Amino acid sequence: MDKQALKQAVCAAIDQHREKIFEIGEAIRVNPELGYKEFKTAQRVKEVFEEMGLPYQEKVALTGLIAQMKGRSPGVKMAVMGELDAVVCPGHPQADPVTGAAHSCGHHAQVAAMLGMAMGLQSGGAMEYLDGDLLLMAVPAEEAVEIEWRQSLIDQGKIRYIGGKQNMIKDGYFDDIDLAMMVHGTTGDKIEMADTSTGFVVKFVRYLGKEAHAGGAPHLGINALNAAQIGLAAINANRETFQDKDTIRVHPIITKGGDLVNVVPADVRIETYIRGKTMEGVLDASKKVNRALKAGADAVGAQVVIQEIPGYMPRMNEKRMNQLFEANVTPLVGSDHVVNNGHTTGSSDFGDIMHLMPGIHPYIGGAVGRGHSSDYQIVDPEMFYIVPAKAMAMTVIDLLWDGAAEAKAIVESYQPVYKNKEEYLAAWEELMKG
Repeated sequence: MDKQALKQAVCAAIDQHREKIFEIGEAIRVNPELGYKEFKTAQRVKEVFEEMGLPYQEKVALTGLIAQMKGRSPGVKMAVMGELDAVVCPGHPQADPVTGAAHSCGHHAQVAAMLGMAMGLQSGGAMEYLDGDLLLMAVPAEEAVEIEWRQSLIDQGKIRYIGGKQNMIKDGYFDDIDLAMMVHGTTGDKIEMADTSTGFVVKFVRYLGKEAHAGGAPHLGINALNAAQIGLAAINANRETFQDKDTIRVHPIITKGGDLVNVVPADVRIETYIRGKTMEGVLDASKKVNRALKAGADAVGAQVVIQEIPGYMPRMNEKRMNQLFEANVTPLVGSDHVVNNGHTTGSSDFGDIMHLMPGIHPYIGGAVGRGHSSDYQIVDPEMFYIVPAKAMAMTVIDLLWDGAAEAKAIVESYQPVYKNKEEYLAAWEELMKG
């Protein structure tokens, strides 16, 4: 069988599994779970792996899973990923009534497309023609949310980083992986390729004041909420110093504003990211944010404790892999539905992986509304679930065909930022020193 015939057979097999793929995606969508709590989602993925007869490992980085599909000969190892977690969006129609979690970002489609791709490769008999192994990774906790709670997991030694892929790097699951791929759902009717995206660091901030009766004796207290408000205003006063080339984004939230309305607030908590195109730009902005936060405390005589937490590194999509994916997806949707956005301002822990190996992270349309918002809904299931499954399957075939020649050429020419896991881990420790 030649390569094009194999692609056609695999796409036909994906079509045969269409209803199953839809069912998986929808089952995950209506059972949203937050990072490191994706127990029902992980169970659904586990069931599919077992139905396919694939060997797998579970409880990876707490809730993740990895299954293996072997090619006809060993050598290159390629990871295809799907993210298990949802975001917090309590106003979404399908939000969990207890946790507020909702799939208003499209991660459920990533998992369904990854599994659909695997079904197509298996049913289409592709692996007997491919050289190398395929690792199917159901990854936890991409959304960097619930920072205070995740910090408690770090303090307990259950994780080291807030992102699932980062912990998988630390634990060695990417030690022998050569290249990686995943897709991400988005709004509109386009396939969006990209070159780079932002990275970020995280701050957990506590303003500590002094309690007093808010009506009877406020002069005896120190208002931590006032300190926080001044600190946030001081951050805003610095925004004109952020250079356009660095695409800096600072977006704090107050997670605790005090305890009782008739008590001067003495414990106020803030979570924030500082995003940017390069880590150098991020760290420069981070110093300014710290200076502003400290100024708020000084203004009213409060104390501030700023906890620095590693965020995610910028994404750097590998050019040749991008070209292969684009060539495979274009016949499925038409050239007028494929665009390249250059640099994008979202972030993902896939960026950390791309600092170690080549990878791509295209965006697939099919939804309406705004990402991470209550109006985010799928309107084109074919685009959202089936197109990415086919495009990824065909790209895997291109990469692992003929002795995995394309994959080997990409890996050989790729210049990683860090040569190994140890350099990567040391870099985060150094970066967080500022």
